[in-house]
Parts: sequence; C-alpha cells; structure tokens
Amino acid sequence: MTKVNVRVDGMMCGMCEAHMCDAIRKAVPEASKVSASRKTGCVSFVTEGTVDEETLRKAVTDTGYTFGGVTTEPYRRKKFLGIF
Repeated sequence: MTKVNVRVDGMMCGMCEAHMCDAIRKAVPEASKVSASRKTGCVSFVTEGTVDEETLRKAVTDTGYTFGGVTTEPYRRKKFLGIF
C-alpha cells in the first residue's frame, strides 16, 4: 500500500478541507483514509495501486485550488499496543 500526499494551496476552512477530500474520493475511487489539512496545505490518502499525477492535478485545479505536487511513501499500518 502507498500513502499519497498532495500539496494543495488555497484551503482556508473546514469546508475547503471537506471539498478537497470529496474531490480526491471522486478522482481516485480506490482511495481510503482521505484527510486534508488547511494548516499544512496537504491532502493525504492511502491506495493499493498507483495514481496518475495528472489525475490529481485535475482534481485539485477543477475545484479551484492550486496544485503544488505529489509525494508518495510506503504505508505502514500502525500497530495497536493495548494494555490488557
């Protein structure tokens, strides 16, 4: 699995974050754990396959925000270390 980080400039509020999450979900239907942060200017998600950068660029610019690039990294599930 791969974690994808998309740099997005122009998000100003919680609705902007929600709008970008919806746009990513529509552009990349297999995306999971989609989250956006206006403070960091980043939208991140996890996917099993590869994602075309142009698809992400179109999703961002079509919603009125500025696309700043894409980075990827291997996704590692966090282990739960519960105390019983």
